[in-house]
Amino acid sequence: MALSASLRDELLREIESLNADDEAALWARRRGGAKNTLNAADAEQVEQAFRGRVATIANESTNESATEASLRGHRGGHRKKRRRAAVEKSVLALPTSRRIRDRDHVKSVAKQPCLVCGRRPADAHHLRFAQAPALGRKVSDEFTVPLCRGHHREVHRCGDEAVWWDESGIDPTAAARSLWLKSHPLPIPVDEIGFKFPNKPNFGVSSP
Repeated sequence: MALSASLRDELLREIESLNADDEAALWARRRGGAKNTLNAADAEQVEQAFRGRVATIANESTNESATEASLRGHRGGHRKKRRRAAVEKSVLALPTSRRIRDRDHVKSVAKQPCLVCGRRPADAHHLRFAQAPALGRKVSDEFTVPLCRGHHREVHRCGDEAVWWDESGIDPTAAARSLWLKSHPLPIPVDEIGFKFPNKPNFGVSSP
């Protein structure tokens, strides 16, 4: 917990110092792996701070452009407006639109026991609430968990999947993250003093 909190504070300080879109995109590429080593609460705090900073930068850029346009109008100038590079959303801490497809990962999830009752065989269920709807497309394969046929039908029949999981007492997003890291392990980040942080949380999901 102390290591997670220390890294969280370091990342938050870095986020606060970001002043441009391209800086934010570069930071997301460089430090996204470090963010993923945090515990869930600290990672969420960092993600919210990053989104907020990106929104602030966008607002400042818009206001700056409006001010420059107004000044040009008063001066009658014809200089072209300087444009900032747009943030590449695919490299943000928690992309909202990407839909990764990995058939091998989905097959490996289906080999796991049901997350609710432990039965086999299981289906690879996509957590529908994990991403915003996108023209009927399934959520990314990152958000898949194993469910037996009975529980798979049950969760699809329920009106609110998030409530269904809450009532089961299971955090499916944590299990999905663990399974994704098993098939897509992250590099172990090393801080300034050479201490390696573990990158695979243990949610008790068995190996195939």
